[in-house]
Amino acid sequence: MSQVSGSPDTTEKLEERRKLIALVHMDMVAFSRLMGLDDVGTLGRLRALRRDLIDPATEEHRGRLINTGGDSLLVAFDSVEGAVRYALKVQRKVPIMDGDQPPEQTIRFRVGVNIGDTIVEGTDLYGDAVNVAARLQAECPPGCVCVSRSVWDHVHDRLALEFEELGPLNLKNIARPVEAFVLKLDASGASLPPSTTRSLTASVLETRIIPRLSIVVLPFTNFGNEAEQEYFADGITEEVTTDLSRIAQMTVISRNTAFTYKGKIVTTRQVGRDLGVRFVLEGSVRRLGNQLRVNAQLIDAETDTHLWAERFNGDTSDLFALQDEITSRIAVALNLELVGAEAARPTNHPDAMDYILRGRAVYLKGPTRGNYKQAISLFERALTLDPRSVEAKSGLATELAGRVLDGLTDSLEADLARANALIAEALSEAPRSAPAHFARGQLLRAQRQAAEALAEYEAVISINRNHVNALAAISWCRVYLGSLDAALSALKQVIRLSPRDPQIGVWFARIGLVHLLQSRINEAILWLERARSANPELPYVRCHLASAYALNDDIESASVHLAEARKLRGGDSYSSISQIRATGFFGVPAVSALYEATFFAGLRRAGMQDQ
Repeated sequence: MSQVSGSPDTTEKLEERRKLIALVHMDMVAFSRLMGLDDVGTLGRLRALRRDLIDPATEEHRGRLINTGGDSLLVAFDSVEGAVRYALKVQRKVPIMDGDQPPEQTIRFRVGVNIGDTIVEGTDLYGDAVNVAARLQAECPPGCVCVSRSVWDHVHDRLALEFEELGPLNLKNIARPVEAFVLKLDASGASLPPSTTRSLTASVLETRIIPRLSIVVLPFTNFGNEAEQEYFADGITEEVTTDLSRIAQMTVISRNTAFTYKGKIVTTRQVGRDLGVRFVLEGSVRRLGNQLRVNAQLIDAETDTHLWAERFNGDTSDLFALQDEITSRIAVALNLELVGAEAARPTNHPDAMDYILRGRAVYLKGPTRGNYKQAISLFERALTLDPRSVEAKSGLATELAGRVLDGLTDSLEADLARANALIAEALSEAPRSAPAHFARGQLLRAQRQAAEALAEYEAVISINRNHVNALAAISWCRVYLGSLDAALSALKQVIRLSPRDPQIGVWFARIGLVHLLQSRINEAILWLERARSANPELPYVRCHLASAYALNDDIESASVHLAEARKLRGGDSYSSISQIRATGFFGVPAVSALYEATFFAGLRRAGMQDQ
């Protein structure tokens, strides 16, 4: 039987250094994310907390700083009660001393407290007691204090505090389960009296500081040996990270931080806790002959549930083009999924951002009278709570101009005037805001200024290349300006990027109109019927169908669609050719001539009068 290395004298000396010590392990929540947002400011505030709170509290409660990892601390105490009082004081004071920051940038800590035999080696400490304190910290909700059973046994009768039992926890690299308790604190850091009976879940929700739209793209796994494929997998990770960071209000963990997880086996919950994000994207790359298959899946880090998954295939002959298209498709899909998931997340006290997300989610459902009304109401409520919000102003202006463009408004002039004022305010405060420029493009298009609108949409694309609604709107401008084939090509590319987009009915309708203008009547009917199926409430789709069916000598179908168009639009809309000319916009003279030869000719055959 082999012996343990080291002489008996060495073992005896180590035993002499073994002491019962209370340990506090502290770690800053989402340090990497906060550094990515503002490294200088974050370090300055952390140093101020050390100087003005943590170090004085350590001395006050007779603690000894053992080591620090920059954003983490290990402090030793001879008294268990002193360790708990110290942890409690720090957690109470941090929200007060760092309270002037926006929610997504506030500093918070997780704290684990344990007591046990520890070997003292100079200024270092060793033993399971140290490891347990660190693991308890990792399980602790932000702003709270997590303690072991041994600590709870010492203090629960002596300190007027309320703990909630977590039960036995299987901690990483700890042989036996550890019973743990959480000292509950309210949102300001104050301990709750024993009479308070709120659940830990409520406490965690109150102290959460994770940004609503926050995500990390973990390195995609390469299921192959070729270096080229490894570069491709890393490239997908980097490009998706970059593209997501261009989306308004999106917090994305940097590529450098994400790649520290490469090759490691980690849970999404742990990643979410480590980085302070709500969502994790992971994926893989696999070669199948001349084809590459990319799998991607979006996971809610808090609940560890899958929200979205997609598979992408492509030919390896042009890896750069394949990487570019897959990256864009992932970014577009995630924008839809993340907004929808966050808008659906329950909250007891919604703020302006909650209403903005809900408004965006309704907008993404597609254009109907009801959706426009609901989205406008939500953005109005956001503005009431935050009158300076550029996102709320831009969202509201987009909805007002959008329902004019879709023929679903009963207050055209008022909608355009309000949108114009909101956009002016938004661009004055944020000249590089993609949502504000998109809103202005919508307004200009509604005002029949196609060239000026095109410039605004192109400004949006320069900020966020995957803004599919701006790409689609550019195609409309090209129709007005006479570039019909370019518009058709652009629309098909938009559909490839977002094949399940709620706006797809509008895009089908535009393709159908281009075919109608170019006298490809059967193709026009095919695309317009697809548009009608995707969104039955768009009146102009029915009007275009009426014209197309009439040109195809199906007067009965044409009459049905014309009647439905009038019903959906209301008032005296679609009453005569002259009325449509007076209220519509048909582009440059060459395009107007195509409208006369096809669209208006079809409406006459369907029975519409000129006057």
